[in-house]
Amino acid sequence: MMLVIVFGASFLAYNLQAFSSDPLSVFGESTEKNKSYLIAKMIRDLQLDVPPPIRYFSWLRGIVGGLWGNFDMGLTRTKLPVIEALGQAIPVTIKLVITSTILAIILGISIGMITAIRQYSRFDYTMTFVSFLLFSLPVFWVAVLLKEFMAIEFNDFLVNPNIPPLAIFIFALIFGFVIAGFIGGKRKNFFTTIAAAGTFAAALLVFADQTQWFIKPSLGIFGVSFLALVNSAIVIQLISGLDSKKGRQAGFGTAIAIAILYFPLQTIMRANASALNVIAVFVITTVIGLAIGYSVSSIDRRVYTRIGFFTALLSTVPIIVDRFMREFPGYLNSDAINGRPVPTLGQQNDLLTDEQIGNFWISGLDTALHLVLPTVALTLISFAGYVRFSRGSLLEVLNMDYIRTARAKGLTERTVVIRHGMRNAMLPLTTILVNDVAGLLGGAIITEGVFAWKGMGQLFNDALRSYDLNLFMGVFIIGATLTVVANFVSDLLYGVVDPRIRIRK
Repeated sequence: MMLVIVFGASFLAYNLQAFSSDPLSVFGESTEKNKSYLIAKMIRDLQLDVPPPIRYFSWLRGIVGGLWGNFDMGLTRTKLPVIEALGQAIPVTIKLVITSTILAIILGISIGMITAIRQYSRFDYTMTFVSFLLFSLPVFWVAVLLKEFMAIEFNDFLVNPNIPPLAIFIFALIFGFVIAGFIGGKRKNFFTTIAAAGTFAAALLVFADQTQWFIKPSLGIFGVSFLALVNSAIVIQLISGLDSKKGRQAGFGTAIAIAILYFPLQTIMRANASALNVIAVFVITTVIGLAIGYSVSSIDRRVYTRIGFFTALLSTVPIIVDRFMREFPGYLNSDAINGRPVPTLGQQNDLLTDEQIGNFWISGLDTALHLVLPTVALTLISFAGYVRFSRGSLLEVLNMDYIRTARAKGLTERTVVIRHGMRNAMLPLTTILVNDVAGLLGGAIITEGVFAWKGMGQLFNDALRSYDLNLFMGVFIIGATLTVVANFVSDLLYGVVDPRIRIRK
């Protein structure tokens, strides 16, 4: 059935595009003396004298030829093999879209489920408003605003990075309200949290202002240690609960071990490092996390090894980020950047020297800064949908009889929500998640256009504009194939998420 669907979809797409386009229209007002010759040549090159349904099977023959090693998608209008054009665009799209999709999924589902657990709270009302607001915004408008404030204005700020007291006060107040809304509680606790969180944020901004942190950023041993402890607390709460003594030993023990490893790991992350060095760092820290979790107790070892593993995994990320940040001053002051590090266009800076490109950390920093604006734009738009879907799904599950039964049995609220509620709430989200991941290679046409990225979205747009049928079908067939495969995978995942769906003999 999957093959039939792909065949039918490709047949319809090919013929609809062929009948709706007119490559010969470019000669309508031509005054060239050899106009007749050019028209005849285009008709011959594009086989316009052959009916589109027959041309489709000629194109399909090249696709089916892959079964015996003669796979061929034809040539583009510029005589470039379609396979080669796709090979150049696919990595660009994956790099652009996969980060934003993963962030949107993690943040959207997490916040959506928290709002469901704390229904009708201040946090729920705030996130509902924010998600509806973001959901209604056009992505091109968001992209233009990001260009103005996160790139142009921020680059201007770096010329003289001094934060006015009023800006510190406003940011601290907003941060305090966000944290207080997230934590919740009675009115007294709410205002106490605002004061504490606001004071903390104001102190950080004053520290950043006095130390010129924005042009010489670094997390350092203290920042990495703090984030490791925060990550461990979150992991412990989700897996065993902070009231578990063994869970605290596994999580906080791993966080302390990561902090101790901060300086020894720097020897692996030299200037001539590569992706293998980064992988080695993760391997070392996760092995230590697993060992700590395994040694905590001989009972429920799987629980504590998971705590150690995920704590180590999350706590290693700040160490890698810190290493990239330490290259920022040299990158900022280089001739290629000229004091304006956040770009508004393109995938990389073509003015970097060979030495800079050969430095893993500088080239990685350049790639990351080019990804910032399009990633934020795509994440904000996608994030809103996941918040609404996950909130509605979990609310529906939490009102079911088996959840009330689990509570009546005396299970803790954390166990009821995480082990019984969230897993079943993921069932309707499975189809959405898998199809969104499958749609990654379709590209983001508008976002790629605004930020001048040459990915699958722009390739598809170019194919439509230039009446390039082979290129159009190359992009389409990848999207169609991934879509039907994603639906098949989601069917399989239903059985993983909910064992009741599995086929029994």
